[in-house]
Amino acid sequence: MQLSFYAIPARGDAGLQEDLNRFLRSHRVLTAHREFVANGENSYWALAVEFLEGPAPSGPGPGEGRGGKPRVDYKEVLSPGDFALFARLRDWRKATAEQEGIPVYAVLTNEQLAGIAAKRPESLAGLKEIEGLGDAKAGKYGAAVLAVVALTGTPQPDGVEPVPPEGGNGGPTSASAVPENRAEK
Repeated sequence: MQLSFYAIPARGDAGLQEDLNRFLRSHRVLTAHREFVANGENSYWALAVEFLEGPAPSGPGPGEGRGGKPRVDYKEVLSPGDFALFARLRDWRKATAEQEGIPVYAVLTNEQLAGIAAKRPESLAGLKEIEGLGDAKAGKYGAAVLAVVALTGTPQPDGVEPVPPEGGNGGPTSASAVPENRAEK
């Protein structure tokens, strides 16, 4: 492990910034420690970069995701209703990852979220049918994922609004069956 140090004026210096960016792109960076040094007109950012010798690993090319896989635009792949569920699942995943202090892909991958959105499982067994979602993840996140799926409901064909069921044809028949967060009009 080696260290490299930089001082970048707070008012900016395009040349120094480009030197730092070039260095970061061309080395295997482990960490970058930074601190703002307030000194009036002479304030600056102090940076200490820990790195390993050798070239930086090459990143994905244009249109590629991690591991060289092609990037998928799920808005194009999923139906509008499925994409809406995918977006809600993504929001849940982000909040869960932040709470646990882990990367979002460690919770569930985009591919797994898309599979859930398309299949809309109603049980842990159905959830485990999604590729890469085994007992551990289903046990840890299953109840929350199934709750998001249940809250989203079944997608309707484009332009068709869902019709709430009446009490006489299978809909809620008592006040306890109505969600509590529903505002009275």
